[in-house]
Amino acid sequence: MPVLSISFVNYRNIEDSTVNLLSKEVYFVGENGQGKSNVLESIYMSAYGNSFRTRNDGELVKKGFENFSVKTMYRMEDGSTENVSIYYENGKKKIDRNGKTVKDRKELINKMPCVLFCHDDLEFAVGEPERRRFFIDQCLSMYDLRYIDLSRNYRKILKSRNIALKEKNYEMLDIYDIQLAENGVEIIKKRRDAIFQFNQFFGNLYEKITGIDNLSIKYDPSWKSENNILADKNEILSILEQKREMDKNLMTTMSGPHRDKIKFVRNGSDFISTASTGQRRLVSILLRVGQAIYYSQLTGKKPVLLMDDVLLELDPAKRKSVTALLPDYDQLFCTFLPGEPYEMYRQITTSVFFLEKGSIKKME
Repeated sequence: MPVLSISFVNYRNIEDSTVNLLSKEVYFVGENGQGKSNVLESIYMSAYGNSFRTRNDGELVKKGFENFSVKTMYRMEDGSTENVSIYYENGKKKIDRNGKTVKDRKELINKMPCVLFCHDDLEFAVGEPERRRFFIDQCLSMYDLRYIDLSRNYRKILKSRNIALKEKNYEMLDIYDIQLAENGVEIIKKRRDAIFQFNQFFGNLYEKITGIDNLSIKYDPSWKSENNILADKNEILSILEQKREMDKNLMTTMSGPHRDKIKFVRNGSDFISTASTGQRRLVSILLRVGQAIYYSQLTGKKPVLLMDDVLLELDPAKRKSVTALLPDYDQLFCTFLPGEPYEMYRQITTSVFFLEKGSIKKME
């Protein structure tokens, strides 16, 4: 599922153009602010329908214009070509796939699966619990349409239950509790299974680079039975009933998958609290490596890797080690500053593009 080409019109600072990207590895080289991350963002948008940098699509329009478009052509496993076009006109975004309007972004899932490495990934290690839940949910959503529906339904029910608590509409709580439990128990099972799969290789990846052993990911669901195992639907309903008075007082739902905790532990103790900045950064990078491995194992397909300046944050030895641990990919996109030794990573299958003020020029 490699990207064949991308066409830009009024997108960010990128010069209006069509860029041929048919190479196994594609490096974008340029000073900061020249458009390297913008190109990676456009590939990510073509895969998932939204930006990883902003929720405001209006920010993607080139200064002085009102509309933009990004058109991406990619090749499927059977050799056929498909295209995704993203338009922003009159303040609204429209997505077409092969000329047909995409009504739900999940229609794009598994077509051009991308794994993004970026600076903000550090939040998966040191950020709020919501960020770690987001990472696991993203891993599942890359291939599991059922999980996307479960998550959407759960958030919708949770919102309704919280409104009922705020408005003191307590007669609806029994109904919402049943719906919340039915969706929530499935989310917990899928998260548990995903983290179990991650733990089959995550600790080994970390040990290979650092020599630090016994690192694992611990899943601590908000709903669990007295013997600390996953609760079933009836146990969840009992938990919700026990916590109902607290929920009424606080006017919000204080238990459920939206309160789950995910931790990094070593020998039974929290690892992140005592880890160095470099060790924490490596955890976040290897989570993305793990995401690519996890996706490949579950689907048998190779992902597209997008690496936005993350190698810059590692010393040369660790850069080489991380690169060696990358799973087989369909295509790899990397950004580099001009002074970085990107030539040492370059292969016969690599194309290098130089970016300056949004102009993308292939280097011979």
